[in-house]
Amino acid sequence: MTRHLLPVKQGLYDPQFEHDACGVGFVVQMKGLASHDIVQQGLQILCNLEHRGACGSEINTGDGAGILVQLPHRFLRKVAAVEGIELPEPGEYGSGLIFTSPDADVRAESRRRFESVAAQMGQKVLGWRDVPTDHSTLGATAQASEPFMQQVFIERSADLDDDLAFERKLYVIRKLAHNVIVESGYDTYWYPASLSCRTMVYKGMLTPPQVREFFLDLSDADFESALALVHSRFSTNTFPSWARSHPYRYIAHNGEINTLRGNINWMLARQSMFESNLFGDDMAKVKPVINVDGSDSTIFDNALELLVLAGRSLPHAVMMMVPEPWTGHESMDDASKAFYEYHACLMEPWDGPASVAFTDGSMIGAVLDRNGLRPSRYYVTKDDRVIMASEAGVLPVEPDQVLEKGRLQPGRMFLVDMAAGRIVGDEEVKSDIIHAQPYRQWLEQHQLTLASLSAGTTEPSLSGGGTLRQRQMAFGYTFEELRMLLTPMAQNGVEAIGSMGTDTPLAVLSDKPKLLYDYFQQLFAQVTNPPIDSIREAIITSAVTTLGSERNLLKPEPESCRLIQLKTPVLSNGELAKLQAINEPGFASLTLPILF
Repeated sequence: MTRHLLPVKQGLYDPQFEHDACGVGFVVQMKGLASHDIVQQGLQILCNLEHRGACGSEINTGDGAGILVQLPHRFLRKVAAVEGIELPEPGEYGSGLIFTSPDADVRAESRRRFESVAAQMGQKVLGWRDVPTDHSTLGATAQASEPFMQQVFIERSADLDDDLAFERKLYVIRKLAHNVIVESGYDTYWYPASLSCRTMVYKGMLTPPQVREFFLDLSDADFESALALVHSRFSTNTFPSWARSHPYRYIAHNGEINTLRGNINWMLARQSMFESNLFGDDMAKVKPVINVDGSDSTIFDNALELLVLAGRSLPHAVMMMVPEPWTGHESMDDASKAFYEYHACLMEPWDGPASVAFTDGSMIGAVLDRNGLRPSRYYVTKDDRVIMASEAGVLPVEPDQVLEKGRLQPGRMFLVDMAAGRIVGDEEVKSDIIHAQPYRQWLEQHQLTLASLSAGTTEPSLSGGGTLRQRQMAFGYTFEELRMLLTPMAQNGVEAIGSMGTDTPLAVLSDKPKLLYDYFQQLFAQVTNPPIDSIREAIITSAVTTLGSERNLLKPEPESCRLIQLKTPVLSNGELAKLQAINEPGFASLTLPILF
């Protein structure tokens, strides 16, 4: 096995269980004024989040740390000139920091393959630069898996109208290059930390203080940015790696995506229908759109990136993936509820606990999932800086310089728009998005509910004195479940309370007869979270789900919500009979035998 790679699936280890629990923060100059000071302040925030990261048995081998900045044009023009590369104006070229093999021959061939892919996509590689690094402070484990750091410069072709069109083209190049370089098995080190005309990412299997020491570029006075997004990684019960450090291309993430298995399955299932006028024929070239071998943060970033490049604004995409709790929210206006109800037909929520900071280079913000169990705090200063991090105090600010301070709130978006030069409030940023389409009208025209369906004719009924006991035995009910769980629920209308955990043997290891569904277990977080009470915390819990065939996620239409909404996945016999006898355009039912 190549030493820099994660172990393959073996024993009780499975790469799909990789999760993060980390520190995240950013500093941004609201008016968009780039400076080297912002970069240095970002690195200071990163160092002050060191306690939120982790290291291996060697204190100088970190779980991962990094920084995302705007493309530092003045610096890049200077260092590119040393390589004989003349860079055009900002926006007319893209650049990427790419991990590659330490072997010079492999590296040269990987570059050749990348250039071939870029040419195939109508883009010209202007040249390459070896990124200067100093690994003298790194531990032996980090050094043993260390990739070679290189930078590529790509000129934007004249037929691409704007930055976003160029970003899409760079995205396709990145995906195709992965196939011919990594999937072919030629260069398993190859990994573009970033490839963009807007942003750039410096990261690695480092401790926070090592980021500045390892990447010499970051100390150059000409290295300027108006924002710096940083991350200190704690890889929960999993393996660190150079590629799995944050930030990713759009996000830095603290927490876990507990719904990940379902999110992955749905994305893989729906991608066969992906079509986009913006991507055109290139759409087929980017599949699979998510990296199923990546961590939960990687996969979240993959999905967000696709939604943005396919035409949605960054806040819109975030609202889809991390929606507010809307079903039980009594004070939420109907237009907002309609927006979330409609988009629930397109995509399921990516639920945490999670705090996600996001940026596309022109705006930067953060959001908590509906549970709000990963709190973050922010400061606004009188010199137009905004500082946000996993906790207060990450960057020293004199009290008389503080204009405002606050914290992220569950489901509410915190956004700094540098084009507008200000913080855009949650209601303001969401208002235009929510009212962009007549979502309530679409739902009323196309969505169905169980109550609206005609009654079925084959509803089963219990008959005979022994039928109930016989069925309880057939479906695996035990005396303990009847006494400890069901009876209190029937008597008091509340769920029975007990300690966490269960000593019930796994079905596969039990010598007792087991039902089919006993072999399946819900996956929970690998870190301790407070229990959620679905009665007392009804506003953040919802069992609403939909039945029916989804349409193209990338092209929302009125008919996209042509689904049957269920208030709960638990159905009565009468409701099941309705579905069995359904006679509505676009729906059909089939009864399958499940006897085994």
